[in-house]
Amino acid sequence: MGAQWKAKGKDLVANAKGKMFTKLVKEITVAARNGADPATNARLRLVVEQARKVSMPKDTLERALKKGSGVGDDATHYERVIYEGFAPHQVAVMVECLTDNVKRTAPEMRVLFRKGQLGTSGSVAWDFDHVGFIEAAPAAAGADAETAAIEAGAQDLEPGEEEGNTLFITAPADLDLVSRALPAHGFNVLSAKLGYKPKNPVDPTSLSAEALEEVEAFLAAIDAHDDVQEVYVALAG
Repeated sequence: MGAQWKAKGKDLVANAKGKMFTKLVKEITVAARNGADPATNARLRLVVEQARKVSMPKDTLERALKKGSGVGDDATHYERVIYEGFAPHQVAVMVECLTDNVKRTAPEMRVLFRKGQLGTSGSVAWDFDHVGFIEAAPAAAGADAETAAIEAGAQDLEPGEEEGNTLFITAPADLDLVSRALPAHGFNVLSAKLGYKPKNPVDPTSLSAEALEEVEAFLAAIDAHDDVQEVYVALAG
């Protein structure tokens, strides 16, 4: 949970794919500003590969590329904004947004943070490391994640979101390099992105069941906002 918070509950699965496409379209649009050719744009290549792995329709992908590169009448400019603060019970949170209207998003974030505490820039960022996250699955039984991490140049690793997967953690500048190296060491890359890892995550067992429920309700409300790309929370597990 500390690396990247994910909403829980089977009732959320139905909307998950549509929201994933929306987030990826925004990421592709932003990345394409630095060139619409994935062969020469490492950041764009990583996002496009992720979009293809989740079966994004080709026309959706092409529209996103055109929007970002300024081709056509529907060129769109998204701005990446980070909101920092605390969930209830002083659990540190970093919220990454992509928005085409900061004047709309900012007051909406202030409202959502009323049950917590919205901080200023840098107020909690000092307690997070900026890293690369690579979710990967073993290509064959017996693939050793620790050996792959060392050989591919990852800094650390931990269990992935799905059982059997591994989350490889890299320096931000090494994200693309490690992503390209992992297949040669027995792991298929499922996703690769930059994000924030808490340095001192709170042990959820230190919170009462009621307090933990309040934290998760707060995070769910934040995550449901259309402009929110990722929610990083200093909560272990």
